[in-house]
Amino acid sequence: MTLNLEKSTQKSLHPAYKFLLLSSLYTSQFLPSAFFFQALPIFLRQQGASLQVVGLLGLLTLPWMLKFLWAPLVDRYGSRRWGHYKSWIFVTQFLLALTLMGCASMDASNNAMGLFQGIFLMVTFAATQDIATDALAIRILAPHERGWGNGIQSAGRATGGILGGGVMLLVLNQMGWQVSVRILAGGVLLALVPLCFYQEPRRNVGAVRQGIGVKQAIANYLNTLLSFVQQSGMLIWLLFILLYVTGSSMAATMFRPLLVDLGLSMVEIGWMTGIVGSGAAIIGSLLAGVLIQPLGRQQSLILFGMMQAISVFALTLPAMGVRSPVILYGVSISEVFARSLANTALFTVMMDKSRTEMAGSDYTLQSSIFILGHHIGVPALSGFIANTLGYSGVFLIGFVISLISLWLVPHVVGKPNQKPGIGLT
Repeated sequence: MTLNLEKSTQKSLHPAYKFLLLSSLYTSQFLPSAFFFQALPIFLRQQGASLQVVGLLGLLTLPWMLKFLWAPLVDRYGSRRWGHYKSWIFVTQFLLALTLMGCASMDASNNAMGLFQGIFLMVTFAATQDIATDALAIRILAPHERGWGNGIQSAGRATGGILGGGVMLLVLNQMGWQVSVRILAGGVLLALVPLCFYQEPRRNVGAVRQGIGVKQAIANYLNTLLSFVQQSGMLIWLLFILLYVTGSSMAATMFRPLLVDLGLSMVEIGWMTGIVGSGAAIIGSLLAGVLIQPLGRQQSLILFGMMQAISVFALTLPAMGVRSPVILYGVSISEVFARSLANTALFTVMMDKSRTEMAGSDYTLQSSIFILGHHIGVPALSGFIANTLGYSGVFLIGFVISLISLWLVPHVVGKPNQKPGIGLT
């Protein structure tokens, strides 16, 4: 019955409305994150912070990596009246806006600890909203729509980067801290408008809850949490996710401090990485969404991953002292463009590997591994690597890791005429 409702929902919702709904939700959850994680590294470096401190800022994204721990709760509990995942999104989005208003009232220059605590809380709410949004996306997107659906997701991230990491940097420079963060809070609430018109089909979870003791509830939670990795071939798939994103992410983490060391101002970096770069990411994401279905999952991961590796290697040019604006814009745009292509293909296969009945938990576990490779693992240590080996050393290590991940693609995603033990093609 639930499966029939999902298929009916996939057919009844107009593609244009799916586009509007998902783009608004994904943009809003990355809007404040882009502001804090793109503005803070630049601000701290300009204040003389070490590369080690800049690199460790990624640890504030810890809730994104650990969100798989409470994803089973999001899958299991929700409002039947207002919509299971819809209710989660409304509550977490509202709390996110309240946290932003609290951050706006702080003196950012004299209360760094309070600001970091606020950011950590904000990331926790955004991560929980992401669990519900991903599950909602898996349920409303038919398999053949997942390519462009994940193009929307990646484009939403990039749009959040433009607005939060580019435009808001300019606003911060002109209007100050309080006004900037309050504008962010307003944008987060505005993104809820399309969700108001969505009628989520009811899920029959009430009967499951009745008559279950504490021990059985804990057993059900652990089963939901661990059953994904117990499937054949899933551990190597999770290793692939980690390697596929780590190389480019550690390079991107150190690219902004490199621009500061090359003498670029906050406004110049905001234009280059926040607006122009994120614009390239939007184009790359949407282009990947169009190409994934005709290319196939495996070919997309290989082709886009190769482009990603080459773009990481190109960052060695400014690391060797090349300061030409044409070169700087070129390598910045190509790196973000290629990374958006690769990530969109990766997200699509992650959806394929998620079981519909446990959509939030399965996708979130994979997403947590993505975050581990994107922010917390080697990228968090990239400042120490740069301090020892220089910026070129970081970029070359990222290039090698990217190449290693490509070797794993045929082992985790089969060709269309094959029937691999894991995943879809």
